[in-house]
Amino acid sequence: MSSSKKIGIAGCGIGGLALGALLAAEGWQVRIFDQFAAPSPVGSGLVVQPVGLQVLGALGVAQAAIAKGAKISCMFGTESGSGKVALDVSYGERFGLAIHRASLFETLLDAALRAGCEIVPATEIAAQEGAYFTTKSGEKLGPFDLLVDASGANSPLSPLQAKPLKYGALWASVDWPESSKLPRHRLTQCYGKASKMAGVLPIGSMPGETTAKAAIFWSLRAADYEVWRAKGLAAWQAETAAFWPEFAPFLAQINHVEDLTMARYKHGTLRRKTAGNIAYIGDAAHCASPQLGQGANMALLDAYALGQALLSQPVLRALQAYEHARKRHVFAYQSMSRLLTPMYQSDSTVLPWLRNHVLAPLSPRWPFAKLLSTVGAGDIIPPLRGQGLPPL
Repeated sequence: MSSSKKIGIAGCGIGGLALGALLAAEGWQVRIFDQFAAPSPVGSGLVVQPVGLQVLGALGVAQAAIAKGAKISCMFGTESGSGKVALDVSYGERFGLAIHRASLFETLLDAALRAGCEIVPATEIAAQEGAYFTTKSGEKLGPFDLLVDASGANSPLSPLQAKPLKYGALWASVDWPESSKLPRHRLTQCYGKASKMAGVLPIGSMPGETTAKAAIFWSLRAADYEVWRAKGLAAWQAETAAFWPEFAPFLAQINHVEDLTMARYKHGTLRRKTAGNIAYIGDAAHCASPQLGQGANMALLDAYALGQALLSQPVLRALQAYEHARKRHVFAYQSMSRLLTPMYQSDSTVLPWLRNHVLAPLSPRWPFAKLLSTVGAGDIIPPLRGQGLPPL
């Protein structure tokens, strides 16, 4: 495409950086706007699933990300007290990449800057007017041949009306304790029915560091956060250590309630991911609970599908191709998230019983093992309808 093509992207996150890097490398003039004074990530650990790794491979940054992350071969969980297996899903011959968001962010930011993207910090995009972005202060930015909203689930641009979920989670990043006997190649979780859940995810190392890190999380009703804070850290540490003793060495590194971040989740999907000359990608187009571990994947796949369409055809036709490419995959995973999340985060007593006594016993057996592996990997159905991903 002509180098005169200009794209404005709201949101300097995973999806925005991936799209910017892809298009700038092919001669597009890319400006990425972010509200923070300097580009920076928000969040702790995440998992880039195999299909997301294929996108990173297409961008030429997969090996750099792998070097900073931790390869995980399976996801495993047990019921507190009884030790009954509640989750056992293997990637088979593939792997997921567990990585701190800061390390993935740095990898994609480097790629975007090398490709020629212009990052514009301290710029809060508030609205769209035709081919222009409008900032919170009223400044008009543009015109652009295409506008992209990659600013997340709370985007002021997206028409998405997402439903807040009852449960969220407390998150923190800590050093991996030498005393811990938990495997460093898997996501490990412990459940108390579906109303309690603790987890440990190995996430490699932070940018500029070599110390092995872990992301830890504790399921919590969003409405109970202030009550949790008022009870104090010591009470929570005692509760969680009794709930899952293997969790204690990780918790010992938490010194203040402020060391933990409360993440709140929403679920919703835009019926159309484009409108006029604006496209919505990532959480601005579809958001869900992180239980399937697909958040980063979906943003990367959206960015890749939109980018490839823009590189091969005019803008308006490319937007139609993007809609077509992602429609079925997004629908499938949003539906599965809505169906499966209550088994792991809800007040139900029936669903966790089904999880422990039906789903978990079947999960290691054929054909369920293969089926669940592809669900986790992100390719139970082709992720890009009509567009193939290059091999890693």
